[in-house]
Order: sequence, then C-alpha cells, then structure tokens
Amino acid sequence: MGVLLVAALLAASLFTGVYDIIHAEDGWEMFGKTRVPRTIALVLAGAAMAMSGLVMQLLTQNRFVEPTTTGTTEWAGLGLLLTMFLIPGASVFTRMIGAVISAFVGTMIFFLFLRRVSLRSSLVVPIIGIMLGAVVSAVSTFFALQTDMLQSLTIWFAGNFTSVFEGQWEVLWIVLVVLAIVWVFADCLTVAGLGEDIATNVGLNYNQIMILGTGLIAVASGVVTVVIGQLPFLGLIVPNIVSLFRGDDLRSNLPWVVLVGIAVVTVCDLFARTVIAPFEVPVSVVLGIVGAVVFVALILRGRKRNG
Repeated sequence: MGVLLVAALLAASLFTGVYDIIHAEDGWEMFGKTRVPRTIALVLAGAAMAMSGLVMQLLTQNRFVEPTTTGTTEWAGLGLLLTMFLIPGASVFTRMIGAVISAFVGTMIFFLFLRRVSLRSSLVVPIIGIMLGAVVSAVSTFFALQTDMLQSLTIWFAGNFTSVFEGQWEVLWIVLVVLAIVWVFADCLTVAGLGEDIATNVGLNYNQIMILGTGLIAVASGVVTVVIGQLPFLGLIVPNIVSLFRGDDLRSNLPWVVLVGIAVVTVCDLFARTVIAPFEVPVSVVLGIVGAVVFVALILRGRKRNG
C-alpha cells in the first residue's frame, strides 16, 4: 500500500506543472527533459536525505540530529563555494567532489566534538550543530560577498527542484550506491549505534564504522546540495516517524525510511508548485515549516515522557 501511494504521488508530480505537455506541440519532449528528471530527482533526494538522517541518528545516539542540524549541509555549501572559486568552469561532478570532501570534514569535526564533550541533554547536541552550521554559513556568506558569489550561494541554499533538467541531475544516481552500501553494513551501523563499548565488545571496529558512516552521510549530503540545494529537517522528520512504529533496526527500517522520505519530499514539492501557481515556492521553505513543527513536537513529546 505504501509503494502504491508513493507511485500515485510520483504520477501526480509527472503531470503537475504550468506547461501543457498534452496539447503543446513539444509537450512530450518537455515531459522527457524536465518532468521525468524532476520526479527521479525527488525520489533520489528524498531517499538520500532520509537515509542520512537515519544513519546520523544511530551514530550519535540522538533523535534530533540530521545533516541540517549538525552543520553538514553548511559545510557542503562551503566546499561547493570554494570549488567554484578555485575552478570557475568546474563541472557538476567536480563541484560534487568539493562538496563531499567539505561535508566529510565538517561532519567528522562534529562527531569528534561529541566524543570529547560530555553532554547531559540530548537537546544540546542539535543546538551545538545548529550553532556550528551558523558559523560555517557566516564564513560562506562573507567569502561569497568578497568574491561576488552571493547570488549563487543564495540559489544553492534555497532547495528547489526547478533547476533539475536533463544534463544537470545525473550525479544523483550516486545515491543508489550509497543506499546499497548502507544496506550491506546495516547491522554494523546498528551495533555502532549502541555505543563504542558495546560495539568493541562484540568485535566491531568502531572507528572504521564511524568513518564509513560519516563518509556515506557526506556523499549523500554533498550530492543533494550540489544538484538540489538545502532540504531542511527531512532527515529529522522521516526516521523519527518510522522509529515510532518500528524501533531502531536499520536493516528493517531502511526501506520504510526511503519510502516515507520520498513521500514527504514529493508532497512538499507538489504543494510548493501549486500553492501560488503559476509561480513556485522553494521546497526548502515548505520543508522548513513542516520540519520545525515536527521538531518542536518531538521536543515536547520527549519532555512529557521524561516528566
């Protein structure tokens, strides 16, 4: 039933838009060059960010973290900006490499900080991540101002699927490789999520799994940032919804997380396309509003349960 529902949403995405693909002379050509790539991008981006949130929450043992609450997306944006400055004619793949390297470094800095500092409240972790992301974003904005790239930075961080068309989105297929690797190492990542002591006692190389998980998060976040931009709170909403019903086993939850992630981003994109048609609201705005409400609801739920 879930697959059928998502398939219906994707079909609605294919036939939603201002351009009349049925009666226009070049309608089906536009359908193949814009609508199909956009819908595939919805699937891959939704799956990537939902999966990244799930893995990050397991590794940090915290329900409130995901790439946009730990600064990972901001680090990816900084790497993208530096790549564009150093290599003005950089291809999409080259920009992706720069974003991935920067996201990996930033995420490792966040994880190392968590390992060295004892935190009493789980809510402090995303607050620190948001503060770190704000600092990195400030550095990116200052650098963009100095190099006359502020407009490009604004476009990149306003997550939107309008820029997805034939020839610009194909690097998103890398997400499928990331998902396959997560599936293979799902049990190891689940055990690592129980803590370093338990993982070491059962014979798991904790540091290697942490580096692997960080690398997978960096690749997924970097690719989505380059092609789509920022998709806030998606990795926070989806894993928490799934874990409420299915617990914390990564292997059994991964298909559901991917499916719900695709559904959430598709619904938000459809709303963004139709709410002020023929104009379009950035999907990041819709996700930001929905994610903020869910974030507050999770905080209140946790306080009520602990109280």
